[in-house]
Amino acid sequence: MSDQNAISITVLSKTPITPTLFSFTTTRPDGFRFEAGQFVRLGVAPNELQVNQTAPKNAISPKIFRAYSVVSSPYDEHLEFFSVVVPDGAFTSQLQHLQVGDTLYLNPEPFGFLTLARYQEPAPQDLWLFATGTGLAPFISMLGDMMTWQNYRDIVLAYSSRTLAELAYVDKIADLQSQFGQFIDTPARLQFVPIVTREKADGCLNERIPTLIESGKLETHVGLSLNPATSHIMLCGNPQMVEDTKETLKSKGLTMNRRGVGNIAVENYW
Repeated sequence: MSDQNAISITVLSKTPITPTLFSFTTTRPDGFRFEAGQFVRLGVAPNELQVNQTAPKNAISPKIFRAYSVVSSPYDEHLEFFSVVVPDGAFTSQLQHLQVGDTLYLNPEPFGFLTLARYQEPAPQDLWLFATGTGLAPFISMLGDMMTWQNYRDIVLAYSSRTLAELAYVDKIADLQSQFGQFIDTPARLQFVPIVTREKADGCLNERIPTLIESGKLETHVGLSLNPATSHIMLCGNPQMVEDTKETLKSKGLTMNRRGVGNIAVENYW
């Protein structure tokens, strides 16, 4: 579907995380549906933002669109997104100034195949989610879906950032585990593995994700093995992390998921 068919949505909140990271929520159009893990195209018309109200009211304001994974679960009443500020970026240079009440635009067609429905073989048993930066977004959405907690026995979420301050949604992850544990008799056991690569931080591992996999440190840390017969593995984030991790996993006998069969699914997200 063309971006020309985009629907207006309203900003409900904005939460700064660091000077270059923030999250925000918006209204959700009636009838808009998506699968956990999918992304949408969001648009901004710069002259319509409150911060740019000095522009002439009749000024032409062409919309700029970019892809954003949805953080919120498929069942939430609102939509949530996680954004990084790209220096001199045409889109985020505007988006970083969002205020409550501002208008954005949503292409109502969801995109992407980084969803749990893609897995047919092996059957669900252990789920490994590897993310850097804002690549965490689709995995928060998956953890907000009850089916994820029902279908898997073990979930490992390994999330890497450069600094401790950039580790986002830590409290949210803990809340989701507590929340779904109350409604499911035998929910999946979630192990959250925070990773900080450019400083030492208590409770965090300190090496890149592919290095931790190659050395076996990650598997030892969580007490589980990456197994071609049982493991579903998803990668989302920095393209270099995705590529290096994918190759490391393949060297251990894990395979790319194609037509529903295989272990590894990826999405580059920068």
